[in-house]
Amino acid sequence: MFFKYSAAVVLLTCFLNGRTESAEVTAIDSAIQRGIDFLIEDQNPGGSWGSARQTKGLNIYAPVPGAHNAFRSAVTALCISALCDSGLANERGAALDSLEKAERWFLEELPTVRRATPVAMYNVWTHSYGIKALVDLHEREESEEKKAKLVDLIQGQIKRLERFSSIDGGWGYYDMRAQTARPSSSSISFTTATCLVALKEAEGIEGVSVPEKMVNRAIAAVNRQQKPDHSYLYGEYLRARPLYNVNRPGGSLGRTQACNFALRVWGDETITDEITEEWLVRLRDRNGWLDIGRKRPVPHEAWFQVAGYFFYYGHYYASLNIDLLPEKEQPEYKKLVADLLLPLQEKGGAWWDFPFYTYHKPYGTAYAVMSLVRCR
Repeated sequence: MFFKYSAAVVLLTCFLNGRTESAEVTAIDSAIQRGIDFLIEDQNPGGSWGSARQTKGLNIYAPVPGAHNAFRSAVTALCISALCDSGLANERGAALDSLEKAERWFLEELPTVRRATPVAMYNVWTHSYGIKALVDLHEREESEEKKAKLVDLIQGQIKRLERFSSIDGGWGYYDMRAQTARPSSSSISFTTATCLVALKEAEGIEGVSVPEKMVNRAIAAVNRQQKPDHSYLYGEYLRARPLYNVNRPGGSLGRTQACNFALRVWGDETITDEITEEWLVRLRDRNGWLDIGRKRPVPHEAWFQVAGYFFYYGHYYASLNIDLLPEKEQPEYKKLVADLLLPLQEKGGAWWDFPFYTYHKPYGTAYAVMSLVRCR
């Protein structure tokens, strides 16, 4: 009798667990579909996303036209990657039409993006996410002629990153020092990590060459900013202030995900499964430090000087870290990230974390979609 009862309980539990898992997958798929629907609706007529419209009382320093050329191209690159990752553009339909329109705009405009001013170097974000988008397009492409063109474009963006790497070894997006041709800027930890991740993706494409010296200097820059607990300085210019709020674990919560991932994919064996899991758990348990900054209009005004734009950025790189864990450990952390993101989707299908002209909804949505794809 006991055996029969226990077996029934086990079967019922398995059935209910199966229904729960199925419901979670359905919720994720539905959220991804709504996110892609938003991107399709929000796309500019020419194929890009975002614009310099919708300003606020305090705007990010954005000298025209170069800063906005970089912003628009970087955001469009993220949206292209989201469309590719979602799988919804694999068959003829609105998503594929949107992707093809975006690709035409992107391949024409990406090579034209330059440093906006001696101070503003937002183009490094464009080169990084541009490389990722080109890699995603290359993986979909069947024409050898078109693949060769994409390889040339990837190589061109790598040369731009090489040109704009700092004398410190990594990358920053402002040069507040001497504004020299070879930037004298401080290496920024998460910017450098973003570039390193893009370069690792590019390295896997046949015909692409990634300069070893450039990579090694960037890795060294990230390591110099790493603290014993694997929080990371905001930038090397703060190396004498390791306990400054933005450099503490609560301030590093979003960028640690990117820095740990970048170091690990480039072969750093000190970034172990245990460290990766510890910071994924911290992302869950201390998510409030990031969430308090979400949607605040002033950068770094929240606790630990968190800026709103760290939110979906940090969750995206957290989702990438999950793929590096043993397969049996992944479901727990996929659920963790999905549980954090699903409730935050707006009624119109978007996600956003920082009011930023009209770029914020497409970039936030792209990050969230790419994160949820990895939580399926």
